[in-house]
Amino acid sequence: MPILPRKQPEPSPSESYKARRMAESFGVDAQHYDQARPGYPDALVTRIVTGSPGPDVLDVGCGTGIAARQFQAAGCAVLGVEPDARMADVARSRGLRVEVSTFESWQPAGRMFDAVIAAQSWHWVDPVAGAAKAARVLRPRGRLAIFGHVYEPPTEVAEPFAAAYRRAAPDSPLNGQPARRPLDLYQAGYAKLADKVRETEQFTDFDQWRFDWERSYTRDQWLDLLPTTGGLSQLRPDQLAEVLDAVGAAIDSLGGRFTMNYTTLAATAVRTGTS
Repeated sequence: MPILPRKQPEPSPSESYKARRMAESFGVDAQHYDQARPGYPDALVTRIVTGSPGPDVLDVGCGTGIAARQFQAAGCAVLGVEPDARMADVARSRGLRVEVSTFESWQPAGRMFDAVIAAQSWHWVDPVAGAAKAARVLRPRGRLAIFGHVYEPPTEVAEPFAAAYRRAAPDSPLNGQPARRPLDLYQAGYAKLADKVRETEQFTDFDQWRFDWERSYTRDQWLDLLPTTGGLSQLRPDQLAEVLDAVGAAIDSLGGRFTMNYTTLAATAVRTGTS
C-alpha cells in the first residue's frame, strides 16, 4: 500500500504531474488524514534521538505532523517543511512550526540541524537534490533518517481489495501490482535511496533498521484509513465506494476486525565531519 520510491531515471513531465497530483490529494481532507494515519514506533524515535548530536530536528514533508509530534514529545525542537499549505495548517494547529515549501526550494537561511527526518515523504523529494540539501543543513555527525511503514493486510483482506480496485479503476497503473508485495521489495527501495545519499560523499555509517509491530483494526477503522492512501485518494466517490464495500465485506467475514502486521523500515546515515 505505501507508495514505493521513484525509480530512476527521473520521471517524464507527465509522470511528475501524476505524482504531484497524488501528493496533493492527501491535503483534500487533511484532518481526516491526521486522524486515520498511524504513528511510528517509539523505538524508532528513540533510536534517532539518541543517535543524533542534539535536539534540533528538521522534518521533511512533515504533512500534518504525525511524526513531528512524536519527536517533539521526545524533547526535540522540530521544524517542519511541507509543500501543501492545507497539511501545514493542521500541523500548526497541533503546535508545530512549519514552513510551506518543497524541500528542494526551501531556504534554510543558515539554520543547522542535528537530525533530518522524512516519514513516508522522501519519495516525493528529488533523491539527488534532497540528499545534497540534507548534507548542507546537518551539523557534523547529524543523522539523516528516511523511514516509513510497510502495511500489507492479510491475504483475506488484500485480495478482495485488489480485485475491487481492478474493477473500479481499470486504467490505474497500480493495477499491475500483486495483492500483497514481499517485504524485500520495500527493503530494496530503501537501499536505492541510501545509494543516492551515498553518492553525495557527505555521509557515513549507513544502516537499515527494521521495526515489527502490529495493530488491530475494526472494519470501520480500516475503511477510515484506506481513503487516505495514495491509491484511493484520487478515486471518484463511486469508485471509492465500490472498493470500500468489497473490503468491508471481507473484514465482516473475518468477524469484523483483523490484525495488521506492520513493518517500519528506515534508511539512515550520519553526516561526516567532527566540527
